[in-house]
Amino acid sequence: MKLSVIMPVYNREKYVVPVLRSLLRQRDAAELDIIVIDDGSTDGSAKAVRAMMSEAPCIRLFQQTNQGVAKARNHGLRRLLPQTELISFLDSDDISPAGRFKADLARFETDPSLELTYSLMKLVDTMDDEALEPAANTRSLTVRGLSLSAGIFTRRLVDRTGVFDEAFSQAEDTDYLLRIFESGARFVMPDTVATYYRRHPGNMTKARDVPLREYLRAIHKSMRRRKANPSLRMVEGIFDLRDSAGWRFM
Repeated sequence: MKLSVIMPVYNREKYVVPVLRSLLRQRDAAELDIIVIDDGSTDGSAKAVRAMMSEAPCIRLFQQTNQGVAKARNHGLRRLLPQTELISFLDSDDISPAGRFKADLARFETDPSLELTYSLMKLVDTMDDEALEPAANTRSLTVRGLSLSAGIFTRRLVDRTGVFDEAFSQAEDTDYLLRIFESGARFVMPDTVATYYRRHPGNMTKARDVPLREYLRAIHKSMRRRKANPSLRMVEGIFDLRDSAGWRFM
């Protein structure tokens, strides 16, 4: 099955190569198409991606002026190949665990009506970028959190949902996922880890005021949609955002 993975990149020269390696090691599980959208990086991110492209033609790089992550994701959606059947996303500082695609794609092969697998994410303080695994003795926490990378979406579901709302500076992923689940998509929630979320000083979500404001705006939009259209529904349990001692999500 052709699986397209959309990855926005902005000044991630330090991380982008391990991220791409974590995808490429899974080429035996899927016919991969890796769509990298460089959102006007001013460091060596694009150069690092091009170096990987020489050994992996499944990586395609597109560049735009800095316009934000929502527009970068939409740019990626416009670059989908006609033969793409499944779509996923990965942030340019996170890692895709070994075997993740093999486990999830088997579900689509056995159930043609399935539209989405939505798995777990593991937050980690330190990654071993050689092993592409959480570093020994790092703090970690596994949750069912707000993460596009936790999902694999069918092409028909993405086409039905439409594009990301570019009015969001952050939380465009929250808005998109809420729209997905409100629509009554047929999904399963495997208890497997779909992404290692790397916590570091450059995380956008560490600036508390902006993500909280944008997250609440996404929730408000969801409430307004469901009030206007009672056929839309909120699915319970899709995001387990319970905090744990010493961890902050927002």
